[in-house]
Amino acid sequence: MTEQLLQEIKALERAATASQARHEFIDDFTYPPGVRMAVNFTADFDAMLLRRLLEEPPMQLAQGEFGGRVGIWRLIELFNSHDITATVFTPGRICELYPQAVAAVAKAGHEVADHMWEHQVPKDLQLEAEHLAKSTKALEATSGQRPVGSRSWHTEALLLEEGYIYNSHGCAHHMPYYVRDEAGENGLLNLPFHFAIDDAMFFSFAWLASENSAQRITEPDRVMDMWWDAFIQQYRQGGYLNVCLHPFVSGRAMRIEALDNLISRMKKLPGVWFPSCKELARHCLENHPPAASP
Repeated sequence: MTEQLLQEIKALERAATASQARHEFIDDFTYPPGVRMAVNFTADFDAMLLRRLLEEPPMQLAQGEFGGRVGIWRLIELFNSHDITATVFTPGRICELYPQAVAAVAKAGHEVADHMWEHQVPKDLQLEAEHLAKSTKALEATSGQRPVGSRSWHTEALLLEEGYIYNSHGCAHHMPYYVRDEAGENGLLNLPFHFAIDDAMFFSFAWLASENSAQRITEPDRVMDMWWDAFIQQYRQGGYLNVCLHPFVSGRAMRIEALDNLISRMKKLPGVWFPSCKELARHCLENHPPAASP
């Protein structure tokens, strides 16, 4: 073994050890009485903001417009019809672009949560703090509820300082867990989601400026079958599922119908809980709080 290879292996070991130290998993996780599994239905309502950041062409921007004008309303109607409390992660700027939709989400009883100011987190810490404060203020003013959850790259300490109780971003485990900063402080609950349960991975033509060979247009029934398999696997072991939707993607009529059928199947099994992320986070914090910082 060469000296260079040995140093690379040691560097990987250090990185793995540091990452492990930041994560606190809940070994004895339990749900409320009568609950076997929780399913969070979430929507990332970012409309065309990400498309603008990527400087994508007009047709891609139009997809985002559809999400704000049509898709989000269809998702609200879907969740209401099933008496599901969903969580809608929304950039603060969306409050300027589609204020009626953000207000309607909250009025229907769903959770409005943070998704960064403009779908990005500045590298400068002061500017990051300004972005989070601005997004928080806009979401509270538009929805009438102060957000306590985020789906973002914001630092743990900053989210906690602003009163946030969870993030829903990483996927280091299939169950809720805590993430600390590099110093081992600021443990923040994470409600994991995985891109395999994300509609944009299957239904988005030219997703994230991808080349033609990477296009994804999949039949809704095939995707729902895969998601059902993921759900039933977690149901057997009393697990957790976080379904990530986008109004400009799943707001299309045929996908709404497929989601309607999937939710109906889930509801037929006993002990399935459909809380908002905020509800699940509060259950975790009350019953499985993080250990004291070392």
